[in-house]
Amino acid sequence: MNMPKSFEIQDGRILWSGQDLTQIAEAAGTPCYVYNQSVIEESYRAYDEHLSSIPHLICYAMKANSSMAVLKVLADVGSSVDVVSGGELFRAQKAGLPVKKAIFSSVGKGEDELREAVRAEILFFNIEAAEELDLLARIAEEEGKVAGVSVRINPDIDPGTHPYISTGLEMNKFGLVPDQALDVYRRAFRMPQLKVLGIQAHIGSQICSIQPFMDSLDRLLFLRDKLESEGISLQYLSVGGGLGIQYNDENPPSPGDYADALAKRMQDTGLTLIMEPGRSIVGPGGILLTRVLYCKQTPRKRFVIVDGAMNDLVRPSLYKSYHRIVPVVLREGQSAKVDVVGPVCETGDFLAQDREMPSVQPGDLLAVCDAGAYGYTMSSNYNSRPKLPEVLVNKKGFRIVRTRQTYEDLIAGESL
Repeated sequence: MNMPKSFEIQDGRILWSGQDLTQIAEAAGTPCYVYNQSVIEESYRAYDEHLSSIPHLICYAMKANSSMAVLKVLADVGSSVDVVSGGELFRAQKAGLPVKKAIFSSVGKGEDELREAVRAEILFFNIEAAEELDLLARIAEEEGKVAGVSVRINPDIDPGTHPYISTGLEMNKFGLVPDQALDVYRRAFRMPQLKVLGIQAHIGSQICSIQPFMDSLDRLLFLRDKLESEGISLQYLSVGGGLGIQYNDENPPSPGDYADALAKRMQDTGLTLIMEPGRSIVGPGGILLTRVLYCKQTPRKRFVIVDGAMNDLVRPSLYKSYHRIVPVVLREGQSAKVDVVGPVCETGDFLAQDREMPSVQPGDLLAVCDAGAYGYTMSSNYNSRPKLPEVLVNKKGFRIVRTRQTYEDLIAGESL
């Protein structure tokens, strides 16, 4: 059976960091998210250790998973953070992440968000529009601060990923093409309220080849040289995030191999490299635990109906994404081709379609693997379903780090 390397099997049951997933399900109820502290730490350290030969800063892209417990794990191993909203900045501050080393991305930063980040004295803002530059300069002046800026470049590179998560093509809403960016740099350089610090590009997500990243890096270095020729010096170069993970049969480079390639290319540039990984740090470190409710055979299909649904993990419905699904307790029996579906009132509510799976019965637990990124953070209350609890496991045990919403939570803040 194709299952994550971090899983262990003992007496026919799956353990994670030595913790029995059946016991976790009994304690937290199902469905629930489970995160593995060791896997997350190892993923972060793979980047950090392979970049040790050059100045670098790892800014975890917290849009992938903004659970406070996960953020605390990353703060403790030395990570900084890439935020895309005022709410993410607030979470980062509360989790103890070093926001003075944080960067703020987003194609549409609001005035209040910019002001909050200026007051927090983040490292720099990734500018994505000339109008944003003017607004930031005004806010910095009003706050009596000098705001650090970088410009997000749209290098027009096709990373070969899903069109919804491709961000570096000219047709995408993100960043500025080089000629526009040069004009923004020149204006920013003349503004006393701003300090030009860096250059950035983020070309997409779930990218399974190093080459698109290197092509993007070369274009950033070319622009850096052009800016230097005009007397505009930079300190930081950010290659963004986007490294893919293995959900099914993909063969992405490891974080270490990717970091090695970057370190080699950046060795003599005099710049500090910034990386913004998200999925590749937390994706393999999370699972969705769900319980089989019914097994339903129709003339054309066999459905395994579970208590987890598209509102809990939207990626399969939204992106047609593949997640490995394995029984927590292994049993004898023939495999069958099934659809794994949830209770939500949508035909698009599925976790897998036409999937060959081992025999399961009502009451069995299933682990939906590699769900640590864009799982809970994209979940909703659709069909008035309470949001799930989250559990953190390590070799010492497990603890519930977010409680399940109640029905009263669903209507909190509403009035008749």
